[in-house]
Amino acid sequence: MLRVDHSNLVRGAVIAGFLVVVLFVLPTFLGTDWITTLTSVAIYSIVAAGFGILYGRVGMISLGQIALMSIGVWIGTRFAYATSWPFPVLLLVTGAITCVIGVLVGLPALRLSGLYLALITLMFAGATTIALAAIDFPNGGGGFKGRTSGFDISGSVSVRRPSGAETDTAYYRYVVVVAVIVFLLALLHVAGKSGRAWAAIRASEPAALAAGVNITLYKLWAFALASFMTGVAGCLLAAQIGVPRPIQFQNSDSLILAATAMIGGIFSLWGAVLAGVFAQFLPFLLSSGQLWGWVVNVNILNVIFGIGLLQVLLTAPGGIAQQFPKDMANLGRLLARQVRKLGGARGSTT
Repeated sequence: MLRVDHSNLVRGAVIAGFLVVVLFVLPTFLGTDWITTLTSVAIYSIVAAGFGILYGRVGMISLGQIALMSIGVWIGTRFAYATSWPFPVLLLVTGAITCVIGVLVGLPALRLSGLYLALITLMFAGATTIALAAIDFPNGGGGFKGRTSGFDISGSVSVRRPSGAETDTAYYRYVVVVAVIVFLLALLHVAGKSGRAWAAIRASEPAALAAGVNITLYKLWAFALASFMTGVAGCLLAAQIGVPRPIQFQNSDSLILAATAMIGGIFSLWGAVLAGVFAQFLPFLLSSGQLWGWVVNVNILNVIFGIGLLQVLLTAPGGIAQQFPKDMANLGRLLARQVRKLGGARGSTT
């Protein structure tokens, strides 16, 4: 007789219900600004998931994910102008090229770890910012080169969106579907042989090596997967903002991404979703006056993220995605005990 795992059924039902609400319920009640912000949340969730693969699964701290996303924006923009490829092909090509670049950046990871790897990837992010400024990013024009100097948006054509997803609401749904597919790709890797190898490397590289794990291969594999995911996110972002228009990616954005990913939870894809909410939705909520009419300086978030990161490092390494269900379960048990005590006290008095 087959046994039904009710926990998996409940989890699947919750995920399905969440997707139905996100795809079909929210867009009917929200305005354009909200839809645009939620699109950014989905895009940055993909980038945060890539960071979670590197740090949460393998133990490699990379602070260059935002730089890789900016490269993905540039590649997606250039191919969108120079070709007439369907948008899914643009996503795959952008992800593949960014994947190669990420592997090249990840080569130092073969001998470096911890703070040293973080510094190398942070320097890569700084170099990317300088390089994009030198080529006049995003440099709207046609073809692969575009304009060579100056930035004039007059007469420029925006990066095309997928066929049938030209409106903000339709493109929001498209991005969410792509994010789900990318998350499934990450889950397949984590649940397979690569995931077991990454777990062994994170626990102990010497032990993993003794067990026959090819550390070089699987570290580069992690960088390749995270870079591919980040490149796809960059292409999605290019179509969302419709480059050309001046956009900047700061090194501090990489630090904020790392902090929010760790606060959300680097061992769970739900944590990546929370990271997207923290990095994109909270600034919009505080700066737009949508929170009971309050307009708050978004720099306050940096202080909040710092406190939250300290709290996670000290007490909750799994982040909110792991700690919150545990806290709710503990609260439920506490309330149940209190109810039983009250019931016992009333029974004894009667």
